[in-house]
Amino acid sequence: MKRIVVIGGGITGLSTAYFLETQAKALGIEIECVLIESSERLGGKIVTERVGGASAAGGASTAGDFIIEGGPDSFLSKKPWGMELCRQLGLLDRLIQTHPINKEIYVLLNGELQKFPAGMNLMVPGEMTPFLRTPLISAFGKLRMGLDLLIPRKSNCDDESIGSFVRRRLGEEAVSTFADPIMATIYAGDVERLSLKATFPQFAGVEQKFGSLIWGGWMGRWDAHLAKKNQDAKNAATPSYTLFVSLQDGLSSLITALREKMKSSDIRTGQKVLSVSPCGTSAAEGKGYRVISDRETILADAVIITTDAKTAAGFVKGWHERLSELLLTIQYVSTATVSLGFRRQDVKHPLNGFGYVIPRSERKNILATTCSSTKFAGRSHADSVLIRSFVGGAHQEEMVDLPDDELIRRVLEELRPVLGISGEPTVSSVFKWHKANPQYHVGHLSKIEAIEKEAEKYPGLFLAGAAYKGIGIPDCIGQGWEIAQKVLHAH
Repeated sequence: MKRIVVIGGGITGLSTAYFLETQAKALGIEIECVLIESSERLGGKIVTERVGGASAAGGASTAGDFIIEGGPDSFLSKKPWGMELCRQLGLLDRLIQTHPINKEIYVLLNGELQKFPAGMNLMVPGEMTPFLRTPLISAFGKLRMGLDLLIPRKSNCDDESIGSFVRRRLGEEAVSTFADPIMATIYAGDVERLSLKATFPQFAGVEQKFGSLIWGGWMGRWDAHLAKKNQDAKNAATPSYTLFVSLQDGLSSLITALREKMKSSDIRTGQKVLSVSPCGTSAAEGKGYRVISDRETILADAVIITTDAKTAAGFVKGWHERLSELLLTIQYVSTATVSLGFRRQDVKHPLNGFGYVIPRSERKNILATTCSSTKFAGRSHADSVLIRSFVGGAHQEEMVDLPDDELIRRVLEELRPVLGISGEPTVSSVFKWHKANPQYHVGHLSKIEAIEKEAEKYPGLFLAGAAYKGIGIPDCIGQGWEIAQKVLHAH
């Protein structure tokens, strides 16, 4: 019987253990899977709170429950692994979709919210009329973005930063108004350092194929329109989903369902792994690994490390120096989410959209704000609203070190004039994620390739998680499936 130790109980580690268990059973392979998580809670950054709203005066609950997400609030339906896992866990009937009508995105400009131009693909114009009418970009900036139709494609395929790419194709205003605040929201990163190929490789592909992002976008939409027409009859009975989906009771219900489905895996929480070392004297021996925790020592045939890269580097330091050095080059930044609930009557803005992003030129503490109760139904009582703001990131990490009450005060101070908030929050919740957001800097893919080659020198050693091949929930789940396949088919 093969014994496998999974270190880390976030979505990657849990998915890996789940796939190991289900695939081993399907293949008729006997395994013993032990998952070790240092905290008492499973799920990592996926954490959902249900909080009862209270009156502004601090009296009995009058606003009903708020469902607050401390980390991600949704996942992409177009990436298959999240949806497939929900299907396997029997959660498809509990999926919820984003609001079908109030789905505007705004950009804060000179203290006022302006609608994101319709048809924009992140920073690439799609529909001309909304783009030409938007006050977000000056007349000169629009002309400069239009030059994308004439600028030749890049002569080589070397990686570059998103900032460099967007500036080269669409100009400076496109960087500061669109690319920078969007990347700060998604990756909490610096647009001048984030790798294009590791984050949005489709844009590099469009440039090489069509020579122009705008032209490529038009052609892509036309191709998609034709494909949709051809597939309408075939897909008539297949449910379609909005781009982002979540679960009725919050994303933590995904973690709960995973835990309940895993019948044979040995899941140990509140146990800290102190060291991992190969049992043999050389990599080629393949005699397994010794995993030492603060409670016990476990001998394993394979070890799957799903922690952050720095922790993983500590595990291999001393017996695989080169791998440890490479892992330490993956940088992280800190972020926090601040969720505030209000009585609906105390917020003047109609909240007819998913939220807004904030360019750095506005000099605000908040990176972006989501109208959680608009984005997904059931996040607050009908007489209340739930608003979630993001702070920290590559340019303002010091914000995360502020006391919770000061963080709430600063966020509320910035929300009031923008959303017309007059009353006090009926509920507040702060989640801080210290050095928990991996940064995919230029050259990230080459770095990951080198890390994988070094790890392969030790049979039975695997690395997975948000630090490597995608930060989203489906990306992490997909890595879990891939690692499970490798472990079970290894000889």
